[in-house]
This record gives sequence, C-alpha cells and structure tokens, in this order.
Amino acid sequence: MAMMKIKKGDEVRVIAGKDIHKEGKVLEVNAKQNTVTVEGINIVTKHQKPSMANQAGGRIETEAPINISNVMLLHKGEPTRVGFKMDGDKKVRYAKKTGDVID
Repeated sequence: MAMMKIKKGDEVRVIAGKDIHKEGKVLEVNAKQNTVTVEGINIVTKHQKPSMANQAGGRIETEAPINISNVMLLHKGEPTRVGFKMDGDKKVRYAKKTGDVID
C-alpha cells in the first residue's frame, strides 16, 4: 500500500463535488478505501432509531467520507500538490508549489 499524502489533522480544500471550494480539517483517513473525512464537509442525514445511547432517536447530521482525490492540501493558505523527498535519512512531505517541507 502506498503512503498517503494527506494525514489526519491536515487542512484541506475540496476541489470537486457538492462542497467545492470549502475548507476543513481532516478527521480521519482510510487508506484501504482512499477516503478522508473532513470536518464540516459532505454532511449527510442519518435516520437513527431510539436506543439506550440515543433515547430520542431522529435525524442525525454527520460527516461522510469523500475520495482523497477530491481534496487538496493547504499549505500557508494555498492549495498545493504534495511530494516526498529524502531529508538526510528521513522521508518527508513537501509542498510542490513552494518546495517547503510540510512535516
């Protein structure tokens, strides 16, 4: 499995779909399905039956995962592609637009 270019906690911008041009923080990354869950993006309504945890039940709004190809990493407020390079003996991510090391 290839290394993911977007990690949990990164700020991303949506570049395709119903929430295009919206920005948010990555809450979860699923490498097997190539999806990310972004805070406040792709809100869906789920109908929940009453249970012990949720006594009232009803309609609950939650974030659904979107494909990782539909988001772009934000570096210094600008969307950029991400690459990998060796920094000494350590593999690091870098912003292709500026060349800066991300982490």
